[in-house]
Amino acid sequence: MTSSYSTDIVIFGGGIAGLWLLNRLKQQGYACVLLDKGPLGGGQTLCSQGIIHGGLKYALAGSLSTASQTIADMPARWRQLLAGEAELDLTDVKVLSEHYYMWSGADMRSKLKTFLGSKSLRGRIDPVPETEYPEFFRQATVKGRLYRLPDFVIDSQSLIQCLHAKAADATFNSDGYDIDFERDDSGVVRGCRLHSPEQSLQIDAQRFLFTAGSGNEALLEASGCSQTKAQRRPLNMVYLTSRSLPELFVHCIGSDFSLTPRLTVTSHRADDGRVTWYLGGELAESGVGLDDARQIQRARTELASLFPWVDSSNARWHCLPVDRAEASTASNARPDDAFFQQENHTLAIWPTKFTLAPALADRVVDFLDEQALQRNSAADLSPIRNLLPAAVPGVCPWNN
Repeated sequence: MTSSYSTDIVIFGGGIAGLWLLNRLKQQGYACVLLDKGPLGGGQTLCSQGIIHGGLKYALAGSLSTASQTIADMPARWRQLLAGEAELDLTDVKVLSEHYYMWSGADMRSKLKTFLGSKSLRGRIDPVPETEYPEFFRQATVKGRLYRLPDFVIDSQSLIQCLHAKAADATFNSDGYDIDFERDDSGVVRGCRLHSPEQSLQIDAQRFLFTAGSGNEALLEASGCSQTKAQRRPLNMVYLTSRSLPELFVHCIGSDFSLTPRLTVTSHRADDGRVTWYLGGELAESGVGLDDARQIQRARTELASLFPWVDSSNARWHCLPVDRAEASTASNARPDDAFFQQENHTLAIWPTKFTLAPALADRVVDFLDEQALQRNSAADLSPIRNLLPAAVPGVCPWNN
């Protein structure tokens, strides 16, 4: 049995980029549907640390790069959204910490990197007087210097829930279906067909948006698009969970020449009171390819060195491989900005960084508006509802 459906825009991928665009495009009067093969946010989004940051790591060399300038205004933009004062009302999103900190070691090279970063981000990074240290750093048994950043941390799970709630009627789970794309004689993609051994669904649309992270590679290949290439920069994150861990939100600046913080820590509290420390930074980047036992031992050693006053002996430890997908660059380095490119009525889209999602949506919405597409916001969704189940938000790994 084959059903058919016509809409303005189809979005593949239900992470932060796809859900954000779904909401914005519906606001603009477009008829949209979003398809995802798994729980919403279940790829990179729910594996992120939720840091809304202003580019510190890109300024540690002492000068403002393109990346740091692009991202610098994002914390203020997000605060407007969280206050309900911008294009999307995110007042239901949970803020885990209003402040993010940077902890610099006592060695000379660590001090130099911190000094250069603070000068580059003048007005956006402030040294914290020892009398105002949070309780965790008052207990420090090693020397260091604490700085307060304009950055803050949100709960990515509550963000996915909030974005989904605003457009739940247009999100569908396509698990179990293969996807083929149909092109006209000039090679322009006009439709896609979802099919299983039992049934199929033909969807015609004016544009097809690929926001599926690493899944964009398969979608680009299936659609016949060849101009846009993807790359992956994997991580091997670590998280530890215990009822006795304090909450901590900090970048630890190392003494090597890397621009990546030695360790980046965020804290996440479960409903039963357990606290999870989620560990990224250089630990996660250099730990790719290591088995769990080796990577966890490296994490234990780092925490013992940086925070020797913390007792993590009763914690449960886990590794979490994360497959970051982005637009390809010549050097395989991280792109400076969010990215999208149109080819044959498909748009390949990558936010590059979690915090850049609002800016990316602005650009994509403006781009589509300029193309003067027809808008049919009252399109009947019953053909697709009769075939596909509703998509549901996922949960962060430590909440499983």
